[in-house]
Amino acid sequence: MSGPDRLFSLRNNFYLGAYQAAINESNVGGLTEAQNVEKDCLVYRSYIALGSYQLVIDEINSSAATALQAVKLLAMYFLGGEKRGTISLSSLQEWLSDVAIANNPTLLMIAGTIYAQEQNFNEALKYTNGGGTLELHALNVQIFLKIYRTDHAEKQLKIMQQIDEDHTLTQLASAWLCLALGGSKIQEAFYIFQELCEKYTWTVPIMNGRAVCNMHMGHFEDAETVLLEALNKDAKDADTIANLIVCNLHLGKPTSRYLNQLKMVDPDHPLLKRSANAQEAFERALQNFS
Repeated sequence: MSGPDRLFSLRNNFYLGAYQAAINESNVGGLTEAQNVEKDCLVYRSYIALGSYQLVIDEINSSAATALQAVKLLAMYFLGGEKRGTISLSSLQEWLSDVAIANNPTLLMIAGTIYAQEQNFNEALKYTNGGGTLELHALNVQIFLKIYRTDHAEKQLKIMQQIDEDHTLTQLASAWLCLALGGSKIQEAFYIFQELCEKYTWTVPIMNGRAVCNMHMGHFEDAETVLLEALNKDAKDADTIANLIVCNLHLGKPTSRYLNQLKMVDPDHPLLKRSANAQEAFERALQNFS
């Protein structure tokens, strides 16, 4: 018989987006060497999610396990700067071509994350589509939804449900798919986010999911209330600010302050790019009448 999962709380907090709580859960004893590596990976990935890239780079040395080296590479990538991003992609390709480590699940996860961030979804799926872990399957669901292949996302979700239907990642993937499918599925997604909040904890990503459900159902005032609560938890969360912009547009409220805030927090956010493209198209159209 296997004993209790000593990393459950840490891992679950990470999946839910409770990154500081995950870090706080890291003082776990009695772990095997493999469990210690997993724990450290989750802790450092939590620091990356919180924007503490340099801390991760400084603390993971060259003798660390492959999985930790991959996490360090992710921190280097997100730290920014064209040169560093190029170095990260070059190193990633080098590692992925090394048969001794190429099948490391964390390395594959990092590869999928980086290539998805680069909008190179075919390359991302090249390394993640084999699955093998619930987290890789969950990333596949996200990628397939980004390229509007809900059919493939549904297949990945079915695999996850066969592995563990009640797992937090399976529940999250189900909510993501329901949101993408729309219609009556929106209510189902809402209940999943609500249940996760009540069962575990309210986190900014889960609150955003719930708010998006409200917006899809036309409940913009309810969505705004949830988003403002999320903003109180993390004033620099780009998705919260972007969702508030959309919400306020529907409520007929001014959005300029949130737009300026989003430009400061995440100047490359897709909402800003779409807004800039729409403005350029409008100006080109005006020129036709001048």
